[in-house]
Amino acid sequence: MSSKPLIGIVDDERNIQATLASILERRGFSSVSAFTGRQGIQLITEHNPDVLLLDLGLPDGEGLDLLREIRQLSPHLPVIVVTAHDSLNNAIASIKVGAFHFISKPYVPEELLSLVAKALEQRGLRQETVQLREETERLKKRVQRAEAQLQPVYKNAKMRELFDLVEQVAPSEANVLLVGESGVGKEVFANRIHEQSNRSGGPLIKLNCASFPANMIEGELFGYKKGAFTGASQDFPGMLSAAAEGTLFLDEIAEMPIDLQTRFLRVLQEREFRPLGSTQVLKADFRLIAASNRRPDEAIRTGRLREDLFYRLNTFTLHIPPLRDRTEDILELTQLFLQRFCVKMKKAPLTIQSEAYDALLRYHWPGNVRQLQNVIERAVVLAQGSMITPRNLPHEVVHSAPLEPSPLAPVQVNPSSLSNTAPHLRQLMTDSQSLNLAEREKAALITALEQCNGNKKKAAELLGIHRPTLYTKLKKFGLGT
Repeated sequence: MSSKPLIGIVDDERNIQATLASILERRGFSSVSAFTGRQGIQLITEHNPDVLLLDLGLPDGEGLDLLREIRQLSPHLPVIVVTAHDSLNNAIASIKVGAFHFISKPYVPEELLSLVAKALEQRGLRQETVQLREETERLKKRVQRAEAQLQPVYKNAKMRELFDLVEQVAPSEANVLLVGESGVGKEVFANRIHEQSNRSGGPLIKLNCASFPANMIEGELFGYKKGAFTGASQDFPGMLSAAAEGTLFLDEIAEMPIDLQTRFLRVLQEREFRPLGSTQVLKADFRLIAASNRRPDEAIRTGRLREDLFYRLNTFTLHIPPLRDRTEDILELTQLFLQRFCVKMKKAPLTIQSEAYDALLRYHWPGNVRQLQNVIERAVVLAQGSMITPRNLPHEVVHSAPLEPSPLAPVQVNPSSLSNTAPHLRQLMTDSQSLNLAEREKAALITALEQCNGNKKKAAELLGIHRPTLYTKLKKFGLGT
């Protein structure tokens, strides 16, 4: 297939066709010709030219009617009308119908070639715009699918309480403050609140206050007019406008400059704002969700967060626990990420070796859920067989010390509490001389769980160990998790 731009010629005079074809081909174009309007329609259908040169005076119909038909058949095809009917009315009429330009016979070849070049440039820009719009839509759908996949996963009792509270809070217009370490899933909570709210049909606009220089956040938030400051080359509506009838999520709110916090507080109080460089006051119609990885009291004490702004945000405050305090969620999250990355990387489903899972339970996860996600993605990339092994995990995860490296604390065993325990185990537990270290550990685990009615958190507290260590020990002795 030729890489030259293809120019279609529709003209009933053979010598004009030949002249146009010669001119075009000398300038590096290829051409295809038709004598009538019907042939012209067939030419467009079969050859899909990049530009069409159209004579209005054709033997089988009115040229403007044909132009209208071409516009319906190929809306983005640039059509240059070439005709001997040199009248202003024809020119205006053809442009109104959708012609790219109008040129009359006799024409200067350079003028015609210039019009063809401009028409090709316009077609290229339109195609780029269409491709960009399509790519934007594809990206938007991928983001929506990714966010849909990030539905909350939890077995931890505290997390259940939080999501129960979300169900109650979401339909209101109340401000919500999410507090928790980086990576715990504050954005997942924000997504869930927006999805369950009465504003779910509107946009969810997200701004991370820590990701912009201090002198740029104000413009991003409030918007600005062209020329408002150096570099403001065009109007920008800003996040407050973009969040109209929806939700504004301000992540890392304590990183917002103090003077800007003062101005934003007024927006929350008065429900109106003014873009930079503008005299127009706009209405602020959004529901606010804010987040911080700093404790609010600490942020206020260190001067990072205005106390009066905090009270505005503090209608509902959700403290999201770190992953190390909800290790019962690790298995569920791991399975979710494992499935997601296997699909993404087009790999067969993988399982996790028990030793690898033990390492995940022992690790303290300073980066929380986000770090776990990255670790599982890495493991899926490195996995060669059907199973993820410790070799596929980072060194710091595999070789981390348990959160509680000391042995199980001594437990006072009350024989009366062992009525439901197997007879041979009761005998072992009441005869401490017959127990080796492993047996004492297992006996203590069973006793603690019985005394705490199966509550693992309380059992860990009774034994004086952290919960990850408890889960590791339970798995070690085949007592389940």
